[in-house]
Amino acid sequence: MNLSKFSAFILMIAFPFSFAFAASADCEPGDDTQFICGPVSPEDLLPLAGTPWVFVSSMEDEGYISVAHSENYSTTVVYPSAAAAIEHDSETYPDCSNPPGRQFRPHGLSLHADSDGPHTLYVVAHGERESVEVFDVDSTAALPKLTWVGCVVAPAGVGLNSVAALPDGGFVATNFNIAAGNLWEWHTANGWVEVPGSQMPGPNGLVVSEDGRWFYIGGWAEKSLVRLSRGQTPVIKESVEVDFHVDNVRWTADGSLLAAGQYSETMSAVGGCLSGAGCAGVSTRVARIDTASLTAQQVLDYPSNDLLILGTVAIEVGDEIWVGAIAGGNKIGRFPL
Repeated sequence: MNLSKFSAFILMIAFPFSFAFAASADCEPGDDTQFICGPVSPEDLLPLAGTPWVFVSSMEDEGYISVAHSENYSTTVVYPSAAAAIEHDSETYPDCSNPPGRQFRPHGLSLHADSDGPHTLYVVAHGERESVEVFDVDSTAALPKLTWVGCVVAPAGVGLNSVAALPDGGFVATNFNIAAGNLWEWHTANGWVEVPGSQMPGPNGLVVSEDGRWFYIGGWAEKSLVRLSRGQTPVIKESVEVDFHVDNVRWTADGSLLAAGQYSETMSAVGGCLSGAGCAGVSTRVARIDTASLTAQQVLDYPSNDLLILGTVAIEVGDEIWVGAIAGGNKIGRFPL
């Protein structure tokens, strides 16, 4: 497959109502793997700390955000939803006064926890605009409630993928370009600014250290996890190879990272699996990254099949690893730690 076309293909799919899904018959366990059914193509997963809920982004069709319950494994759509609200924050987001239209197509997720008020949820969206949509989250309600407060439209020519809240305000996002990708920071005062030294092929998942000094980036094209300094001169850039295409990256309770993505010998094999041409030789892999030593240990290798087609994200939930996936499946995998 032509690399430029493949890049566009991956970017597209890797990548008022309310309804809920209950655990169903097709979520019976397979071998040692349990499943949660409901959200279609659950590309990204993000726990809501202090609650049993996990946010799930689904890009299929118009797209939606749901929450999965970590105890009874039901899932419920929270945006768009009759319970969702609109309260535009014109001071922080002056250039975006309207919520996303019917074409939402949410992708990467990130939360900023505010001890003095609602959490802030940042969502990459590929619908009627290429943007980061911003929501306040009421986590005290029986079901998390989202209130849309604004958005930031991507710079011209930038295809957003993942987003990460910054501890000093604003956020940073990856520009997934298979040939010449990079990172972009956004703050109300300065708008979008390219992150120095962030140029790399196919940057995908993204998190930021608690002190805001380091970016950890999924190097999808180079099959690596990249550590990049923030606000330091000279720029420090290091990486560890993991032998699979790193999609999303998530923190764990012990301060390590879970990097999840797709294994194949060729990029075109992943594209073939996405298009329904077959998934022979393609699997979901997850590695645990020690951020101090920048070393990786593989913890999961699961073949792409009808149960879980192509894994994109892994998170710790209790004594399990939950894995989200794409390509039209409706399952989140639950693997024992």
